[in-house]
Amino acid sequence: MRGSPVHVAIIMDGNGRWAELRGLPRVEGHKQGAARAKEIIRAAKELGIRVLTLYVFSLENWQRPQEEVQALMKLLELYLTQETENLKAQGIAFRAIGDLERLPRSTQEVIRSTEAATREGKAMVLVGAISYGGRDEILRAVRKALQRGLRPQELGEQDFASLLDTAGLPEPDLIIRTSGEQRLSNFLLWQSAYAELYFTPTLWPDFHKEELKKALQDYQRRQRRFGAVKT
Repeated sequence: MRGSPVHVAIIMDGNGRWAELRGLPRVEGHKQGAARAKEIIRAAKELGIRVLTLYVFSLENWQRPQEEVQALMKLLELYLTQETENLKAQGIAFRAIGDLERLPRSTQEVIRSTEAATREGKAMVLVGAISYGGRDEILRAVRKALQRGLRPQELGEQDFASLLDTAGLPEPDLIIRTSGEQRLSNFLLWQSAYAELYFTPTLWPDFHKEELKKALQDYQRRQRRFGAVKT
């Protein structure tokens, strides 16, 4: 697709509301959201997107009821375990970002296993933002700089970017948020400086391939200036 973004990032919002509107437990919304993620990952690859980042679990999500958090962790483990071979077959490399040490040991092990098994994938990179917060990521990068003894005058933008969780990846061209909310919610704060933003009222479990196409078509109609004046 001509003019498609290289890197698309999605804030997958609305699972709980989707379930509540149907009189279902919130976990059912998360299950449906996981199924939708599978569809969108495949669609992104077919549409030529090279990097797809999904906001899976934020640092703020740790404040949710323990029962819901545990269910989300088990769902994540199950999803990765079931999808690893599928990702590998599609040539999709999985990479997790965030404060992963806060995750249960079993979840960490599944993440490491999936990363290792799909490392050679060249068709697309799938980034899972898990236990992730943009401010936290920046703080952790600052700590790395201090630990390495870098002096202020030695630290440029590219140097700092290399200390972030997303080191080596292109910055997102397009950030999509579902469910009607219009904010970034602590997602890729450094990386999104010049990203195009697309908000849709569609709840994540209802965000099908055609919805993704709509977002990409909207992106293609925009003129990105990166702060410069174009005539």
